[in-house]
Amino acid sequence: MQYSWFNRNLKWIYTLPAVCFVLIMMLFPIIYTFRISFYEWSMSATSPPVWVGLDNYIALLKDERFWHATGSTFLFTIMALALEIALGVAIALLLSREFKGKNIVKTVFLLPMVATPVAMGLVWMLIYEPTIGAANMMLKSMGLQPLLWLASPNQVIPSLVIVDVWQWTPMIALIIMAGLATIPTDPYEAADVDGASAWTKFVSITLPLLRPTIIVAAMLRLIDVLKTFDIIYATTQGGPNFASETLNLYGYVLGFQYFKLGMASSLLVLFFALVMGLTLFMIWMRKRLEGAS
Repeated sequence: MQYSWFNRNLKWIYTLPAVCFVLIMMLFPIIYTFRISFYEWSMSATSPPVWVGLDNYIALLKDERFWHATGSTFLFTIMALALEIALGVAIALLLSREFKGKNIVKTVFLLPMVATPVAMGLVWMLIYEPTIGAANMMLKSMGLQPLLWLASPNQVIPSLVIVDVWQWTPMIALIIMAGLATIPTDPYEAADVDGASAWTKFVSITLPLLRPTIIVAAMLRLIDVLKTFDIIYATTQGGPNFASETLNLYGYVLGFQYFKLGMASSLLVLFFALVMGLTLFMIWMRKRLEGAS
């Protein structure tokens, strides 16, 4: 009887150590961060953590810099995600067609995604350099006025969005191409018989059938965009004048520059709740779309 029980639960017995390890590695940082958020701690050996209750959360919610970082995070996320989804769908539709040199185009198109974000950030700093950068040289060649790009508080977020879109649109396109491969050909054949145009087929067939895939791509990318740190830190470090400082970056500054570990932990707890809430909303939306279809 023991042998038969062992055989029935073999898949759980062999995977249990790995599952326990992953759960511990995930849950311990979350629980520890949540605990530290109720303390005031400068990470000094001579100053042990002091219990302050909800003071860190109250101080954070009264902090104008926190709300500015929240606004910058949402602005960066919305702009980057919208552009990446739109361009990803368009490029996926283009690459799903047969044309000469298709494999070469695919390979070149995927190169930005495999590049190191910090290295790409440094490269884009040179591209955005106001005096000799390639971006302004291109604008001048077209008879347009040069821009300050990363040096302007009004232009820095759109400039960073361009970098993020350039690097991560290929990932969205790959997911959408996988979704396109699963769409049956029967609806298109019926539409061709009815004389439907390409735009009509896209709006009436392709887009509705791709909605679950687009939601998955948007959810995966949403989590990453909200947590973007490397590109921003490598290029602007939150400047100029905190114009590009996101919640992730502000949490780093609070913890490792100001040594306010308690307030930094409270920010990360709120940030975790925000990311989790948006992720659950996207999952609910995907299930609703699947149920409607």
